[in-house]
Amino acid sequence: MPKETAVYTHGHHESVLRSHTWRTAANSAAYLLPELRSGQDVLDVGCGPGTITADLAALVAPGTVTAVDTSEAVLDTARATAEAAGVTNVRFAVADVHSLDFPDDSFDIVHAHQVLQHVGDPVRALGEMRRVCRPGGTVAARDSDYAAFTWFPAVPALDGWLELYRRVARANGGEPDAGRRLLSWARRAGFTGIEATATTWCFATPEERAWWSGLWADRTVASDYARRAVDGGHATREQLAEIAAGWRKWGEAPDAWFMVPHAEIRCRA
Repeated sequence: MPKETAVYTHGHHESVLRSHTWRTAANSAAYLLPELRSGQDVLDVGCGPGTITADLAALVAPGTVTAVDTSEAVLDTARATAEAAGVTNVRFAVADVHSLDFPDDSFDIVHAHQVLQHVGDPVRALGEMRRVCRPGGTVAARDSDYAAFTWFPAVPALDGWLELYRRVARANGGEPDAGRRLLSWARRAGFTGIEATATTWCFATPEERAWWSGLWADRTVASDYARRAVDGGHATREQLAEIAAGWRKWGEAPDAWFMVPHAEIRCRA
């Protein structure tokens, strides 16, 4: 079976987990919530630190959530998240979405949040998600679209950040502008009953601006993304420091505003 060929651009540095642990089912999977029922079996692909996973588990109990990721280390964090949330109906496994080690028709819901932008073959991944979903079940995915990010005020360093991030992500085998492609990828994976929607994150309060700008400033100089940007010849450490300073400058503006668009698909198996 095909295996993952892309490299996960962000890695699991604290600055990355700072944003990932903020995510909940309410702020990151609201489009999926009407599909959830008590007693369902859910597969959460690319679960990361498990905050969305724990919410899904609470909503489908006494059903089971199977949470998978490519990193055993981040699964340890997800286990701790589930334990802290008091949910006991989650099991964890290392897995590659291109070749899931589950029988056909294993789950009622198969969910992936911010995963398909990082994989080498998103169509193959969606095909595997479809294979393990029971007839009549739902395959759901949500991905951002970096080229559609928008912010105010204009800070030249952030334009440089966006161009650099997209270049590094593609060099790693991913597609940072995944959101606009989700519907096309799902159709190519063989789905016909597809509901495509879009929602956003918006950071506009002083606290939100400080949080968002701070984590991206830190990520730009200290995460796996920073290392890959330098090692791949895409930027120097000095250029990354300038971008990080631009993030902090943006975050200090009293009228700063940032919008992250996400595309969503709900597909009938």
